[in-house]
Amino acid sequence: MDATDIERVLLAEEEIGARVREMAREISEGLAGEEVVALGVLNGAFVFLADLIRALSVPVRVAFLRAASYGRSHRPGELEIQAVGEPDLAGKNVLVVEDIVDTGRSLEGIRRRVEAAGPASLRVAVLLDKRDRREVPVRVDHVGFEVPDEFLVGYGLDYAGLYRNLPYVGILSRSVYGGEA
Repeated sequence: MDATDIERVLLAEEEIGARVREMAREISEGLAGEEVVALGVLNGAFVFLADLIRALSVPVRVAFLRAASYGRSHRPGELEIQAVGEPDLAGKNVLVVEDIVDTGRSLEGIRRRVEAAGPASLRVAVLLDKRDRREVPVRVDHVGFEVPDEFLVGYGLDYAGLYRNLPYVGILSRSVYGGEA
């Protein structure tokens, strides 16, 4: 990884932080003091989840699931959802926390899985929304930013396991991944 890997910074660290705090306020107000299970989608959402839960003003439990459809490619494939620790979601207020939604396929699969557990309520918070790529209609309750159809990295998002540690969201240079977002 070198400086030329990032074509340009799309969202600066300060801008992300301000929006995450605003989202946390909106979510907390909507829950009116009730406890929530923040269900983070690994691996990409872990940075967003950490910042979001620290800004919530309601009691929070944290759980995780892994949803993967990319493997070593940047093109979506078969969706695999695996709970980490099988949290009990029945009768709970659940907040699914995801880094990015593009086609909607992964998020819709996650939503169906969580709904099958019988939560009292289900909300979805995503940091980034690529609406231009939507193939499946999916409800997202809290969106951080609408973003262009570019290959994005940083703030938890990766390419081949790298770039998650960047404090901003940047557009990855096409020379690194060789093509389409």
